[in-house]
Order: sequence, then C-alpha cells, then structure tokens
Amino acid sequence: MLKGINASEGYGIGRVLVIKEHSLAFTPRTGCDPESELKRYSEAAEKFCAATERAAEQMSSTVGEKEAEILSGHIMMIRDPYLDSEVKKLISGGQCAESAIKAICDMFEAVFSSADDELTNQRAADVRDIRDEMLGILLGAQGTDVSAAPPDTVLVARELTPSMTAGISKKNIVGIVTESGSRTSHSAILARAMDIPAVLSVPDAAKLLADGDEIIVDGVEGKVFPSPTRSEKDAYAAKRTKYIEEKKALAEYIGRPTATADGVNLELFCNIGKPEDAARAVECDGEGVGLFRTEFLFMDRKNAPNEDEQFEAYKKAALIMKGKPVIIRTLDVGGDKDIPYLGLKKEENPFLGLRAIRYCLKNEDSYLAQLRALVRASAYGDIRIMLPLVTSLSELRRVKTLISGIMDEFKQKGVKFDRDIKVGVMIETPAAAIISDLLAREADFFSIGTNDLVQYTMVADRGNPDVAYLSSAYDPAVLRTIRQVIRSGRAAGIPVGMCGEAAADRRMIPLLIAFGLTEFSVSPTSVLAARREISKWSVEKAKELAHEIMTLKTEEDVRAALSKL
Repeated sequence: MLKGINASEGYGIGRVLVIKEHSLAFTPRTGCDPESELKRYSEAAEKFCAATERAAEQMSSTVGEKEAEILSGHIMMIRDPYLDSEVKKLISGGQCAESAIKAICDMFEAVFSSADDELTNQRAADVRDIRDEMLGILLGAQGTDVSAAPPDTVLVARELTPSMTAGISKKNIVGIVTESGSRTSHSAILARAMDIPAVLSVPDAAKLLADGDEIIVDGVEGKVFPSPTRSEKDAYAAKRTKYIEEKKALAEYIGRPTATADGVNLELFCNIGKPEDAARAVECDGEGVGLFRTEFLFMDRKNAPNEDEQFEAYKKAALIMKGKPVIIRTLDVGGDKDIPYLGLKKEENPFLGLRAIRYCLKNEDSYLAQLRALVRASAYGDIRIMLPLVTSLSELRRVKTLISGIMDEFKQKGVKFDRDIKVGVMIETPAAAIISDLLAREADFFSIGTNDLVQYTMVADRGNPDVAYLSSAYDPAVLRTIRQVIRSGRAAGIPVGMCGEAAADRRMIPLLIAFGLTEFSVSPTSVLAARREISKWSVEKAKELAHEIMTLKTEEDVRAALSKL
C-alpha cells in the first residue's frame, strides 16, 4: 500500500496509465539569428495560446468556468509584457528561443517557489507547465494524450499539470495518482471539480507503478493499493457503490433548512476568495458567506487595490448574496501569504511576526482604505467585518475606533452605510482563545479558524511533514480550546462559527453541535454533505458522544472513536 494526500474524495478501481514526460532536452545555441528566433518564439506563443484557449473552452463546458480560469491564466502569463520582453531581450542577444523561454520561466519559477505561501508556490507549478508546453512546441515533442485513455484508467504522473488535466474524460478516468501536489494545487482543484478520486504526493509513484497494473485509489484516506487482492477489490467496489449512492442522496438536501435531528436550526455558510465565488456559494445552496478571504483581491497585480476597487468587489459579493450574511476578513498577509509589492520584511519566523491584523494596524493608511470600502459596501447587504489573528482586546478596540471614525465622516458627507455593521474576531491563536470571554463582551461574533488554531496550539508548522502528525483538530488540546471558545461566545450571547477545515469534517460535526457552534462555513462543494451530517444528530445524542470523546486522552484515541461512527 502507498500513502499520499487525499486530495479528492471517492474510490477508483482501474488500470494504470503512466503519463510519460516527453524529452525536452535541447542543445543551447548562441549566436543565433535574432529575427528567425523571434519569429519561432512568437509562432510558438501563438500556437500555445490557441491550444490553451481551446482547452479552456473545453474545460469550461465539461468542468466549469471557474476551473477553466486556471488555463486562461496561463495565456495571461505567457502574454505578460514583462515576461515577453525579457524573453525577447535574450533572443535579441543571440540566444535560441528554447534557451530564452527556459531561462525566464526558470527565473519566475524560482521567485514563486521561494515564497512562503502555498498560493504563490502554486504559480511556480503554472510557470513550469507553461515552460514545458512552450518547449514541447518549439522542439516538436509530443506528450501522452490522456483524452485517448481507455475506460477505467488511473492516471499516474510525476506532476499532473492543468494542461494535461484539460484532456481528461470523466467517463474514462477513474482515479489520479501523482508524486507531487497538495490539496490546494490546481491538480487537486480540478480533480475535485471533475469528481475524480485523487491521491497526491505519493513518493516515486511513476516509478513504482507501471502501465496496465491494476490499482485501487482511495481518495478518502489517501491510500493507493497496487495489485489488489480479490477481497480488497470486492471491499472497495462496495465502498465505491455506497459512496456514489450517498452522493446522489445529497440532492435531497437542496433547499432544506440546516437543522439537527431535533429541529435546532444552524447556519451553513461558504468560504470564498473572490466576489465571483459568491455565485458559486448560492449555486451550492449556501446560506451566506462565512469567510471572504480578501487577500485574493491583492494578489496577481503590481499594486494594492484602491478603496473604490475594493468597494466594488465587496458590493458585488453582497448583491449576489441578496441580503444573506457576508463575513469579510480584512487583509491577512504574512506567515505563509506573501504579496511582493507590499514589501513585507523577511522574518526569521513569519508565522509569529508582522502578519494579519498586526500588519494592518501598522500600515493604517492602507488599512483605512479597506475599512472604508467595507463600510461603504455595507449599504448593499449584510456585510460583517472579521479581524484575523487577534491576540489582544486592544487590537479589536483599535479597529472599532477606526470604523467609528469612518462612520462619523460618512454621516457628515451623507454616504450610505449600515450603522449596525457587525465586527467580529477570528479565533485562531491560543491567546484569543484564552481571553475569549473578554473578547466576547466587545465582539459581535466569533469565527474559529481551525487551520491556524491547530498550528499555534500544537506548535507545529502545518507545512512541515516531519510534524504533520501533530496537526490534528482531534487532539484533546484543540478540542478543549474549541469548546471553551464556544462557551465564551454563548455566555456573552454572540454567535460562534467555524471557517476552518474541521467545519466540514463529518467526524467533527457532532462534537461541534454538542459544544454549541451556531454557524458552519465550508467550501461550496461541501454544503450538502455538511447539511446531511448535521441532520443526523440530535443535540442530546451529540452531547452523549461529546461526553465520551472528551474523556479520551490522546489524538489517536479520539480519531479511532470518531472513525467508528
């Protein structure tokens, strides 16, 4: 059995097709005729754009417009004026087209790979994809045509790029296994969008597995079974049948209220990164937006969006949601999220440094632009402001003072806004959890960010595989922290939500119900599954389970007990 990251749920049983990496080796040439090489480069770029545009159109119709934007981004990148001019400079200096495109793409890849945040790292994979596609065109090299794969095929690759994924037929591909990638990589996003089981970051997968090998892909647990036994195949065939039946059964929960088995109504919101994603939240039956990550508005550009640009983005999300809550987190940069033009200093430990609310309050002028945009947009819907990485009551008070000043100004100028706009705190540090009773007296709501809360509580970098075993929301230390935060919120009479990955974890949901969580915020694709799981549990039954679980002493014991459910 091979182990990797469970990037896309489901079970696949089929035969291996290893995506062979075509040779992109070439002999660098200097002293080339610039005119002819510039022509070769321009023709290759046009061919690349035309092929990518066709692939994006195909993906838009078969997978979705949002997913097709990944490929459209490749076209924007190859046409980027800076990249284009730098390639042409090298060619004009006598380099061949292959050397020039490789050198510039390698430079961009190095820059993106050195960043601390995973989203920027993903752009490094995009650049590699563009480089390899361009070299393939220039060299006349042909890769594996995945569109011709026979039924019941499991694709195995060192790295599955968006350009490869564009040719996948859901009818024929039953699983994906790669040697690299994470849950947030484009290959994972596309696999989930196509509902194909995927296990990523399986060491040496392309070497250990051969064309034609029979294989099982367990996208739920992140396991791969080469040459499975008859009993394993039978067991997983049954799991697959049950999984498919359960997916179909989710349709019953469209339009239904989110409520426990004994009729306690809860709220089920969605996490989004762009205003356009709000439409996806509505489409997937979300009851609001529990986390709008505004840092995405600041990425992929050369300077920060101004107040008006931000206002239009927040207004758009509010209008799409038509009066449903839209919780917008103010800029969360630093740690694993770097935006080059902001000039963040290189820190010894960025996760404990100038990030999130600390950065914003230190750069008050730019923060005021965001807060002003948010207050203006509140006239168009139920916008709520959420503060990330709070560790003290003074931070909440400072932001509320800034907002109060903005409101006074807007009153005098006759600018419309919601005078009762809610300001809440994201609980993602032990400090915030410990003083949650104090914060609850002055915050309008809490939202628990389990990803960082687990990291800081367990003192374990979630990106470090050597301490990955500690990064678990099932640990008693984390569970006790979550329970205490919810108790503090309820005692003060404010709603408490959760926007971390644990909110969609079916094993965690009964515990969260028992603790008294009032709002779950999940990815749009997880809405119906979360609603179904919530409906299975009465509060009394959930409390009985929680009483048992909270007596357990180790993460392993908790995980085992919840897995039995």
